[in-house]
Amino acid sequence: MQSLLRKGLMYFFSDYLPWIEKMIKFNTTMGNPVTEFILIGITDHPELQGPLFIIFFLNYIVTALGNLGIIILTTLDSYLHTPMYFFLRHLAFVDLGYSTAIGPKMLVSFIEEKNIISFNGCAVQLVCVGIFITSEIFILSAMAYDRYVAICKPLLYTVIMSDSVCWLLVAMSYLYSIMVCLLITTKIFISSFCKSNVLRYFYCDCIPLLSIICSDTIEIELIIMIFSSINLVSSLLIILVSYMFILVAILRMNSSEGRYKAFSTCGSHLTVVVVFYATLLFMYLQPQSSHSFDTDKISSVFYALVIPMLNPLIYSLRNKEVKRALKRLFKK
Repeated sequence: MQSLLRKGLMYFFSDYLPWIEKMIKFNTTMGNPVTEFILIGITDHPELQGPLFIIFFLNYIVTALGNLGIIILTTLDSYLHTPMYFFLRHLAFVDLGYSTAIGPKMLVSFIEEKNIISFNGCAVQLVCVGIFITSEIFILSAMAYDRYVAICKPLLYTVIMSDSVCWLLVAMSYLYSIMVCLLITTKIFISSFCKSNVLRYFYCDCIPLLSIICSDTIEIELIIMIFSSINLVSSLLIILVSYMFILVAILRMNSSEGRYKAFSTCGSHLTVVVVFYATLLFMYLQPQSSHSFDTDKISSVFYALVIPMLNPLIYSLRNKEVKRALKRLFKK
């Protein structure tokens, strides 16, 4: 299954990379005046640059070490070679991915007087952030389904959640995310940026980019709205239905110890889900009148930089198996 996934990704990228290069050449030959973008960053107050650099530098170090630790631990420890920790490893991978796509470039904005990102670099950052965040949404859904099978169908768990099924769920998440994000990025970057090249944001995102496009953006906005709705509604529905069945199964248990064990099994994942989706829903469901780049920045900082740091901490502090695996690793 792993070899098939690698071949599929190689085929996909070999097919789409020339398309991206053509997109960039098309934009240049059409006389687009924008060859680079200026990122305003989180704040334009000079006195805050130093403290914010220290805060977000420490944030990124903790995020990188925490998620790398989860990836290494779940790979090396044979006791953690289960579907639950397989998905956790990929959750840590996508957390590390989009925090790295945003964090280092954002740290540069606190040092340089003029934070510039190239046209191509902006396109790459947009597509990478989109792929990793969209993948996280569906990996969290797969983890909820995994918990449902573990608690509601324990005797069939190893049959239903086989290695091939786990790889299929993860592969579908990645491939779908790549296709959607390449489509949106292509639509945005074949448009003409003639209003300005200043992005009132700390990374290349759809909303600030759409605000400086001089051509009609209705089609792009419609595509983004449709896929965002599909992603949020479908993934949230899977999670809610899974936990509804889990709650019913737990309430039917006679043993209080069994209830506690079931709750503790789901506790870490449920905490991550609540924090992640609460942030996304706050960002997308707030009234249009109160919608602004400043509130978007706060929400984006939280789900793009804070949540990837919290996830490994939540799974490390709330999960006894992870703690035991850490002790075994240190003993070795």
